[in-house]
Amino acid sequence: MKKKVIPVLLATVWISLSEFFRNEVLVKSYWIDHYQTLGLVFPSEPVNGLVWGLWSLLFASGIYILYQRFSLWETTFLSWLFGFVLMWVVAGNLGVLPEGLLYIAVPLSILEAFVATYIISRF
Repeated sequence: MKKKVIPVLLATVWISLSEFFRNEVLVKSYWIDHYQTLGLVFPSEPVNGLVWGLWSLLFASGIYILYQRFSLWETTFLSWLFGFVLMWVVAGNLGVLPEGLLYIAVPLSILEAFVATYIISRF
Protein backbone atom coordinates (compact mmCIF):
# COMPACT_ATOMS: atom_id res chain seq x y z
CA MET A 1 0.00 0.00 0.00
CA LYS A 2 2.84 2.44 0.87
CA LYS A 3 4.33 1.79 -2.57
CA LYS A 4 1.21 3.33 -4.08
CA VAL A 5 0.35 6.07 -1.61
CA ILE A 6 3.75 7.67 -1.06
CA PRO A 7 4.57 8.37 -4.73
CA VAL A 8 1.06 9.69 -5.37
CA LEU A 9 1.24 11.97 -2.32
CA LEU A 10 4.71 13.24 -3.23
CA ALA A 11 3.60 13.92 -6.80
CA THR A 12 0.47 15.65 -5.45
CA VAL A 13 2.63 17.96 -3.35
CA TRP A 14 4.84 18.76 -6.36
CA ILE A 15 1.82 19.44 -8.59
CA SER A 16 0.17 21.63 -5.94
CA LEU A 17 3.35 23.67 -5.43
CA SER A 18 3.87 24.01 -9.16
CA GLU A 19 0.28 25.15 -9.73
CA PHE A 20 0.48 27.60 -6.84
CA PHE A 21 3.75 29.09 -8.03
CA ARG A 22 2.59 29.44 -11.63
CA ASN A 23 -0.90 30.76 -10.97
CA GLU A 24 -0.42 32.73 -7.75
CA VAL A 25 3.12 34.06 -8.16
CA LEU A 26 3.93 34.25 -11.86
CA VAL A 27 0.65 35.03 -13.59
CA LYS A 28 -2.04 35.92 -11.05
CA SER A 29 -2.18 39.56 -12.17
CA TYR A 30 -2.60 38.34 -15.75
CA TRP A 31 -5.57 36.19 -14.70
CA ILE A 32 -7.13 39.01 -12.68
CA ASP A 33 -6.78 41.51 -15.54
CA HIS A 34 -8.19 39.04 -18.06
CA TYR A 35 -11.21 38.24 -15.89
CA GLN A 36 -11.83 41.97 -15.31
CA THR A 37 -11.94 42.56 -19.07
CA LEU A 38 -14.62 39.84 -19.19
CA GLY A 39 -16.57 41.56 -16.41
CA LEU A 40 -15.81 38.69 -14.03
CA VAL A 41 -13.95 38.28 -10.77
CA PHE A 42 -11.06 35.80 -10.80
CA PRO A 43 -12.02 32.95 -8.44
CA SER A 44 -9.44 32.86 -5.66
CA GLU A 45 -11.46 31.91 -2.59
CA PRO A 46 -10.07 29.20 -0.27
CA VAL A 47 -12.55 26.69 -1.68
CA ASN A 48 -10.93 27.18 -5.10
CA GLY A 49 -7.59 26.22 -3.57
CA LEU A 50 -9.16 23.08 -2.12
CA VAL A 51 -10.55 22.13 -5.52
CA TRP A 52 -7.11 22.61 -7.08
CA GLY A 53 -5.69 20.40 -4.33
CA LEU A 54 -8.21 17.72 -5.27
CA TRP A 55 -7.31 18.22 -8.94
CA SER A 56 -3.63 17.74 -8.03
CA LEU A 57 -4.41 14.48 -6.21
CA LEU A 58 -6.50 13.20 -9.12
CA PHE A 59 -3.83 14.24 -11.63
CA ALA A 60 -1.11 12.47 -9.61
CA SER A 61 -3.30 9.37 -9.33
CA GLY A 62 -3.85 9.37 -13.07
CA ILE A 63 -0.11 9.66 -13.66
CA TYR A 64 0.48 6.72 -11.32
CA ILE A 65 -2.01 4.59 -13.26
CA LEU A 66 -0.56 5.59 -16.65
CA TYR A 67 2.98 4.88 -15.48
CA GLN A 68 2.03 1.26 -14.81
CA ARG A 69 1.66 0.77 -18.59
CA PHE A 70 3.80 3.42 -20.25
CA SER A 71 7.34 4.78 -20.17
CA LEU A 72 8.40 7.99 -18.44
CA TRP A 73 8.05 10.07 -21.61
CA GLU A 74 4.84 8.43 -22.78
CA THR A 75 3.28 8.95 -19.35
CA THR A 76 4.46 12.56 -19.28
CA PHE A 77 2.90 13.27 -22.67
CA LEU A 78 -0.36 11.43 -22.01
CA SER A 79 -0.83 12.97 -18.57
CA TRP A 80 -0.05 16.45 -19.94
CA LEU A 81 -2.54 15.91 -22.75
CA PHE A 82 -5.32 14.74 -20.42
CA GLY A 83 -4.51 17.07 -17.53
CA PHE A 84 -3.79 20.32 -19.30
CA VAL A 85 -4.70 20.34 -22.96
CA LEU A 86 -8.23 19.16 -22.27
CA MET A 87 -8.56 21.76 -19.50
CA TRP A 88 -7.45 24.50 -21.91
CA VAL A 89 -9.93 23.30 -24.53
CA VAL A 90 -12.75 23.59 -21.99
CA ALA A 91 -11.56 26.98 -20.67
CA GLY A 92 -11.22 28.21 -24.26
CA ASN A 93 -14.70 26.98 -25.07
CA LEU A 94 -16.04 28.87 -22.04
CA GLY A 95 -14.23 31.99 -23.23
CA VAL A 96 -12.17 32.42 -20.06
CA LEU A 97 -8.77 31.23 -21.31
CA PRO A 98 -6.29 34.06 -21.86
CA GLU A 99 -4.48 32.65 -24.88
CA GLY A 100 -1.35 34.72 -24.24
CA LEU A 101 -0.92 32.82 -21.01
CA LEU A 102 -0.21 29.63 -22.95
CA TYR A 103 3.33 30.85 -23.74
CA ILE A 104 4.10 30.47 -20.04
CA ALA A 105 1.66 27.67 -19.22
CA VAL A 106 2.67 25.17 -21.89
CA PRO A 107 6.36 24.75 -20.98
CA LEU A 108 5.71 24.95 -17.24
CA SER A 109 2.87 22.42 -17.43
CA ILE A 110 5.05 20.01 -19.42
CA LEU A 111 7.72 20.39 -16.73
CA GLU A 112 5.08 19.83 -14.05
CA ALA A 113 3.84 16.63 -15.70
CA PHE A 114 7.40 15.39 -16.26
CA VAL A 115 8.55 15.99 -12.67
CA ALA A 116 5.40 14.37 -11.28
CA THR A 117 5.95 11.35 -13.52
CA TYR A 118 9.63 11.24 -12.53
CA ILE A 119 8.70 11.32 -8.82
CA ILE A 120 6.33 8.40 -9.34
CA SER A 121 8.94 6.50 -11.35
CA ARG A 122 11.47 6.82 -8.52
CA PHE A 123 9.16 5.50 -5.80
